[in-house]
Amino acid sequence: MHQFVNPKGSHKPQGAYSHSVKVPAGAQWLVIAGQVGIDPKGKLQNGIRKQAEQAFRNILACLKENGMAKKHLVKFTVFLTDPRNVDDYRAARKKVIGDATLPASTLLIIDGLASPEMLIEIEATAAKA
Repeated sequence: MHQFVNPKGSHKPQGAYSHSVKVPAGAQWLVIAGQVGIDPKGKLQNGIRKQAEQAFRNILACLKENGMAKKHLVKFTVFLTDPRNVDDYRAARKKVIGDATLPASTLLIIDGLASPEMLIEIEATAAKA
């Protein structure tokens, strides 16, 4: 089982994440490419909240296809194109991922993604012992 650790010598996480995750030896790793707000029919969702929710649903689909679940997530890297969208990103994460899953996480504000209409991209790493 993963150990989600927030060191005593560090500040409390600023959001729904853990500062570190210890994965047991022999775990099966899954690296998920950056997911954007495009649904299975190829349609980019409108607005940051819907794009973020779809990106998280795409991550869950990757986990399921590989025999994993939310509990196996160990790391998110989130790319946002506008700092004003942080609250909407967090609300989407809470809706799709929930409060019980707290992988390590990095949030970056960037100038742009592959398409100007894309507002968020999320990479994920999972491990199953």
